[in-house]
Amino acid sequence: MFEFLAYEFMQRALITAFLVGGVCSWLGVFVVLRGLAFIGAGTAHAAFAGVALAYLLQLPPMLVAIAFGVLTAWAAGLLEEKGRMKLDVSIGILFTSTMALAILFIGLMNAYNAEIYGYLFGSILSVTPLEMKIIVLLSIVVMGTLLAFSKELYFIAFDQDMAEASGIPARPIFFLLLTLIAVTVVLSLKAIGAVLVFAMLLIPASTAYQLTHSLNRMTWISIAIGIITSLAGVLLSYWFDLPSGPTTVLLQTALFFAALILPQRLTRGPATN
Repeated sequence: MFEFLAYEFMQRALITAFLVGGVCSWLGVFVVLRGLAFIGAGTAHAAFAGVALAYLLQLPPMLVAIAFGVLTAWAAGLLEEKGRMKLDVSIGILFTSTMALAILFIGLMNAYNAEIYGYLFGSILSVTPLEMKIIVLLSIVVMGTLLAFSKELYFIAFDQDMAEASGIPARPIFFLLLTLIAVTVVLSLKAIGAVLVFAMLLIPASTAYQLTHSLNRMTWISIAIGIITSLAGVLLSYWFDLPSGPTTVLLQTALFFAALILPQRLTRGPATN
């Protein structure tokens, strides 16, 4: 029954799924509370453009992807902060322009490169030992930062202006959150793909939001949903020859709609401790 554990590629896939599911769903709590749902999509496509450029110039894909993702997230944040345009508008512009860059970079390549499309659509079963080490390292960095700044991140997620008035450096913390989103998107690209990675940030936390008023419970429920569905997605992809990324997202979507009809939460007020 557990013969799949003898395969190294399955071991790497399960470890990756555990980390990606946990990190995305934890960070997703702040994304949902702060209203940054679409920034995950824009950052994911920017990171994919970085991957395409890296393959074109024969550079390390994940490092270039992080640079593209962080710069795009910061650009969106700066445009909102200065009041030049609404966040969803700036993300939409950056979303389309970075995707256009990705297509341009792919078109400039002399030969077809299948590895690039693993980052676009996800290919968790093909995660290499080096890629898994990078994912583990980035996951530790993100989780350590979330632990160190959790109170400040929760505060700005609810009310950034009030956080600033209370003496919290809200602006640096906000850009730290944007950076964490970019890094998390990059570490999730190979597992889920740029097309679906923002769903991993959004759906588990949104499901948890339906089930509890407690901020702590919301966080733990979101993490549990992310990890369980990610592992289940990998196992189902192995047993039934299904694509793991879409399978994981569809499992999360099913849980979300199931949560909508459960009676535990009678109001939709903001989560509190």
